[in-house]
Amino acid sequence: MFLAKKLGIDDLLVSIWISGLNTVIAYWLAPKIKIKFLKKRIVLSLILFLTTLAYFQFTGQLGVVDNRLLGFDKIIFGQTIGLLTVIAGNIIYADTKAKNHHRALFLYAKVIFPVGLLLLATLVFKFGFSL
Repeated sequence: MFLAKKLGIDDLLVSIWISGLNTVIAYWLAPKIKIKFLKKRIVLSLILFLTTLAYFQFTGQLGVVDNRLLGFDKIIFGQTIGLLTVIAGNIIYADTKAKNHHRALFLYAKVIFPVGLLLLATLVFKFGFSL
């Protein structure tokens, strides 16, 4: 986040990608974990989401008055958008795969759906709110 601020990239846009990366890591890591509670992808995604927010709180980056969009803290808002976007991308992939006789529509569809939605969300906020 520090480097992104130095480069002039808005906190909301960086937060979307940080949360997206956390969620993708959780989806990849969850089946490999031996603890039954953590094998659920959504649970591990939420744990990573909350620990990232705790880090931003600990470092004093949350709650800055000038760092708001639509009344929400940009970091919390971006983290939430990133989490929901990757989850939506994975759901869309699973639905299209199920409708296509359990085959992916095209090569790397499992990657393209979540990353494409992250890119779309980033562009919407970048140009829609002039960030």
